[in-house]
Amino acid sequence: MDKVIVYDTTLRDGAQGEGISFSVPAKIRIARCLDEFGIDYLEGGFAASNPKDMEFFEAMRTVPLKHAKLAAFGSTRRAGVTAGQDAGLAAILKSGAPVATIFGKSWLLHVEKVLKTTPEENLAMIADSVRYLKKHGKEVIYDAEHFFDGYRDDPDYAMQTLAAAAEAGADALVPCDTNGGRLTSEVAEIMAAVAARFPGIRLGIHTHNDAELAVANTLAAVQAGARMVQGTINGYGERTGNANLCSIIPGLALKLGADMACKPRLDQLRRVSVLLDEIADQRPLKSRPYVGESAFAHKAGMHVDAVGKVSKSFEHIEPAAVGNERRILMSELSGASNVRLKAGEMGLAFQKDSPEVKDVLRKLEHLEKNGYAFESADASFKLLVQKVLKKHVPFFELQGFSVVVQKADAASKATTVATIKVSVNGQTELTAGEGDGPVDALNVALRKVLSRFYPAIDSVVLEDYHVRILDPETATQATTRVLIDSSDGHDRWGTVGVSGNIIEASWEALVDSVEYKLFLDEQRRQAGEK
Repeated sequence: MDKVIVYDTTLRDGAQGEGISFSVPAKIRIARCLDEFGIDYLEGGFAASNPKDMEFFEAMRTVPLKHAKLAAFGSTRRAGVTAGQDAGLAAILKSGAPVATIFGKSWLLHVEKVLKTTPEENLAMIADSVRYLKKHGKEVIYDAEHFFDGYRDDPDYAMQTLAAAAEAGADALVPCDTNGGRLTSEVAEIMAAVAARFPGIRLGIHTHNDAELAVANTLAAVQAGARMVQGTINGYGERTGNANLCSIIPGLALKLGADMACKPRLDQLRRVSVLLDEIADQRPLKSRPYVGESAFAHKAGMHVDAVGKVSKSFEHIEPAAVGNERRILMSELSGASNVRLKAGEMGLAFQKDSPEVKDVLRKLEHLEKNGYAFESADASFKLLVQKVLKKHVPFFELQGFSVVVQKADAASKATTVATIKVSVNGQTELTAGEGDGPVDALNVALRKVLSRFYPAIDSVVLEDYHVRILDPETATQATTRVLIDSSDGHDRWGTVGVSGNIIEASWEALVDSVEYKLFLDEQRRQAGEK
């Protein structure tokens, strides 16, 4: 396949998604990241829409890009004014961006009912705007808004809008499925007609995900002749989002064999996805294709057995190709293969019919029946294996703890103090900690008492805390499952605790978190000695 150009609109269209807002420094950081990755065009913002976007363009004058071209977005001139009088086009020129991307109307519904102008004036608006920007030395990309809907309504007029842009000198024509509701067969059919009508000009595709077809529609458009794909990282965007470049890029590179500037760095794709979620303050969606944490996670015993023998039996690509990795999940659906592969991560080798594997499975099934879930609690499962094999040596033993919550009156803030008594290497220690609640107070007290013996636990950060009520019909007597995500800056792990008492469940998950950190350090020490 010919080379395909990747045009990223995360900083503009992506920022229109609910809950997404980028500061200027964040936008610069994203621009640098995507430039390093090999994205060809970076749409920096709507030049005339707000001061922050113009501030970004101003700041980018001193930020050298190694590969990407910076684009400023805007609309065609307004009806009834000349291009030279239009404030939006003036803002695009003021941005200093070498590329101007403008959108115009393709659908008579919008021309007559939204813009309230004539079909002839709309064509003039498109041509005048493109010609004006070209005269000022800009590369011009024309986004044909609502093109597929407009084509279904009046194919001849929709084609006229593209022709107006092409004849005025546009460098690329980009039909847009702005409402995101067209089926893939429609996009392919219409895109093929556009390619036949404009054989000598670069064609692009811009889709939205309202019918959950944005990625499929983009790939189909490329197969029909488009050579520029527009989208956003992680599919950020208005309503249900834009076409997700984290799925489009590997789809093009690995499925269609397309040549792209970012193809040599495809193994950085998951890192880019996670970084953008971090900057946008979004929780990474585990189920994202290619880059999600669950994209190559296997749970059913038969699947795990098969993928352990031949990876492509249940994996459509090698996880490492996009910077991801295989994960083996543990649950009541697990089989011996799950246990063997998971134990292998710990350096333990089990034979196929090992009775130890059956012991682990029996214990796992028993705990799952009582509310435990190990899919997101790898650390607790690994400690469980050690305990079943009688290889676990506890780093400390609890002698007891108490938690006191006090609130003097309705106006005062509640205070929480936890007292913990533990035994470490034969020494008994007693200490107290104050926190913002029972779990925080227990965490403070536990760290205080253990840090003298194990200074490494100071690096452990509790990143997330999840509580789920397993049997809500029993009201306040319900069983509680607590999941804690922890990190030491190098590794990340999850632990689980279950009890009818939320504090006890939290304590169980908290202890596993600390013990797993010490277990990891012990493994590293032993590996270093060898």
